[in-house]
Amino acid sequence: METGEIHQRLEALRYEHRDMDAAIGALLATGAADQLQIARLKKRKLKLRDEMSVLEDQLVPDIIA
Repeated sequence: METGEIHQRLEALRYEHRDMDAAIGALLATGAADQLQIARLKKRKLKLRDEMSVLEDQLVPDIIA
């Protein structure tokens, strides 16, 4: 994947991650939130964070120490 593609993918993942935050917050604010649905959203949010970390690591050049 080229640097430009990585940046585009990262931006899309960050956007989706923010949406997950908003969705989880909205469900918790209603008070009648389905705990299973919240758990699934949190798990998806963690997967997004992991994928973002992998892509960010690809952007950092390897430094041999």
